[in-house]
Amino acid sequence: MNPRVIYITQQDMKRLRPLIEGMKNSRDDLRALQVELENARVVTPTEVPPDVITMNSKARLRDLDTGEEMIFTLAFPGNASIEHDRISVIAPIGTAMLGHRVGDKFEWEVPAGSVRLQVEEVLYQPEAAGDYHL
Repeated sequence: MNPRVIYITQQDMKRLRPLIEGMKNSRDDLRALQVELENARVVTPTEVPPDVITMNSKARLRDLDTGEEMIFTLAFPGNASIEHDRISVIAPIGTAMLGHRVGDKFEWEVPAGSVRLQVEEVLYQPEAAGDYHL
């Protein structure tokens, strides 16, 4: 399997690194995310492909086992709200979402077991919308 390329803005990298560094020893998925971030392509907001899930992106995902579709916004922990479908980047599914593109399939361990998801559509991406302040 080819490693995926995570596109991340310098601003998001500065915010994510301390979060992950502080928690990586307690969670395998965050250690894996840290490795991906170390290999990430740090770009300006205008260089992020529009079909990539970045921080504050809203994406439609499909559960490959049930066919159920769900829409989540990938959020920093302080802005996460399950009631508003804002998933924290440090939650297992949030960690998995970061950097995936439309059409990508991924499997991730969650508290209830393993979930297989496919990115169906990026409904909103701050970089593509010119919302560089988020």
